[in-house]
Amino acid sequence: MLAKPYGDWTTKDRVNVVLSNPPFGGTEEDGTESNFPAKFRTKETADLFLALIVKILRTNGRAGVVLPDGSLFGEGVKTRIKEELMEKCNLHTIVRLPNGVFSPYTSIKTNLLFFDKGTATKEIWYYELPYPDGIKNFNKTRPININDFDVLKTWWNDRVENEYAWKVSAEEIKAKNYNLDSKNPYEAAENFIAPEKLLAQYQAIENNIKTIQNNIVKTLSEVL
Repeated sequence: MLAKPYGDWTTKDRVNVVLSNPPFGGTEEDGTESNFPAKFRTKETADLFLALIVKILRTNGRAGVVLPDGSLFGEGVKTRIKEELMEKCNLHTIVRLPNGVFSPYTSIKTNLLFFDKGTATKEIWYYELPYPDGIKNFNKTRPININDFDVLKTWWNDRVENEYAWKVSAEEIKAKNYNLDSKNPYEAAENFIAPEKLLAQYQAIENNIKTIQNNIVKTLSEVL
């Protein structure tokens, strides 16, 4: 697909639905990027596929795409592709997948992007898929299962904020130079430690170090 010049994809080539897991972490052969407009030229495969998917979708067409974290926060060409995506499509949902989904092939964190073509993005819902009870990481012996998405399916139609779901306005994303790497605000609040508590912890550690140092000095003095 990437070998075909971007401009040669005409109206008759467009499709209603795209489901894609483009290769990521690799680069294309020299010259492949020249098939794309200058603003989208890069050797990174996942970025080229995302630009092409936006191009080939028909109006009201839908897409679900797997992308690595780097595509969310990357700058330069990545920024221009994300701007194109949000201007031409409604990027309504980003599902942040847990670690180990593609283990043992890669440890790169990944996301599911869902968008419809035809209207610009106004807000993006984020959903951080949790591990099932009793599971701390997906791996070769315990891979992700379709049933692990049941909690997401239950949430999908109601769209309420909770410990796994939050939304961000398009204006906020644009103000951050199209950085789509939004962290779970509920998790951040839960992990927040008050400054006075951090100071107390630091002082306790410092006192413990002083005690150890004094004991070392005392022991050396007795020996010598």
